[in-house]
Amino acid sequence: MMTLFNRGQMQNKVPAVTFDFWLIKLLAVTVGETAADYMNLDLDLGLATTSWILSGLLIVALALQFAQVRYVPWIYWVTVVLISVVGTLVTDNLVDNFGVSLEASTLFFSVVLAATFALWYAFEKTLSIHSITTMRRETFYWLAVLFTFALGTAAGDLTAEGLGLGYLETGVIFGSIIAAIAFAYYALNLNGILAFWLAYILTRPLGASFGDLFSQPAQYGGLGFGATTTSFIFLAGIAALILFMTVTQAGRAAALPGETAAD
Repeated sequence: MMTLFNRGQMQNKVPAVTFDFWLIKLLAVTVGETAADYMNLDLDLGLATTSWILSGLLIVALALQFAQVRYVPWIYWVTVVLISVVGTLVTDNLVDNFGVSLEASTLFFSVVLAATFALWYAFEKTLSIHSITTMRRETFYWLAVLFTFALGTAAGDLTAEGLGLGYLETGVIFGSIIAAIAFAYYALNLNGILAFWLAYILTRPLGASFGDLFSQPAQYGGLGFGATTTSFIFLAGIAALILFMTVTQAGRAAALPGETAAD
């Protein structure tokens, strides 16, 4: 019988980096921003209660994810959505409940993420997402994902609110940086693993900026749809994409150019 510990029998647990991957990632990070606000403010649960509830759901999702021996679209992407929300809440708690500045939060999570990558590479000699075939690699992967969301939240809020640039302008800035990374990867042979993680980090503030743009009232620079409507619109999009991936088997694990399964 296959078990979690039969590491030699495990397939890659992360999907291929395709257009579908980035689209659902952007939807997930948008929900990460708006769902936290919906539960915290609209449902009046408060930041602490919201954090405990969603952290508990994330633990359940991670347990399901780790129990698999291959990539299962709905389990993987539900985990991404929940870790996106929890990553947002980690930063929000530091800033709102502990008085940590956005500048300090951005620096802190930059250091923590860099340390996570350093330890991952020290143990595995790779940061490739297309060789997530052991429990240890998967643990490093999800830790890195959590810290990219926390860092992206801090950096996005710092740019949009701390520096007063606004949500649309912030989204354009981060979108332009991601476009530059894509150009460097496709035209200038930027390392695929480096390009992936840089883009992965930056899609968090990009998605969050557009989530705030849709949900925040006009007096704060938003379009006024509210956290409830925005969250359900993007959750519906995520559900539709997960169904599509499950039915069509889209997003199967595949190596980036220049990588092999052993990278």
